Amino acid sequence: MRGFLAGWGVRILIIAIIAVGALVLRDRLSGNAGDLKVGDCFDEPAGATQVEDVQHHPCTEAHTSEVVFVGDVPGDSKTYPALTAFDDYGVANCIPAFNAYTGRDFSSETELTMGYFYPLAEGWGKGDREMTCYAIRVDSKPVTASFKKAP
Repeated sequence: MRGFLAGWGVRILIIAIIAVGALVLRDRLSGNAGDLKVGDCFDEPAGATQVEDVQHHPCTEAHTSEVVFVGDVPGDSKTYPALTAFDDYGVANCIPAFNAYTGRDFSSETELTMGYFYPLAEGWGKGDREMTCYAIRVDSKPVTASFKKAP
């Protein structure tokens, strides 16, 4: 019985170490694009037409993109929206979020632009509505600081 309990103790310790390691290293791990939150820094996958995973980074290390807005696009699960619906949602929500987050006016900004991830038809039918908008340099060069305006 004692060996049995000791074996479970070792297993629990290993799981705890893995969990703590994942939490500590979250900013350096590749992760699902759908898990991004406002303020997360990551590398935009170059040339990808469908994005599932992104490489996370602390904002003080080289990265290309930073999340400025995450929100749910309205609609029912029966009808996948036209791309213009995602564009319209982005204009109505992402641009004001970009302005507030960066302290810059998107309409006159020359250094930064924005990109976004939106659900595919398959995910939409399963209830995925999340759009993630992110700031990125126009020239796509990496930066080593946050795009967030100073308080």
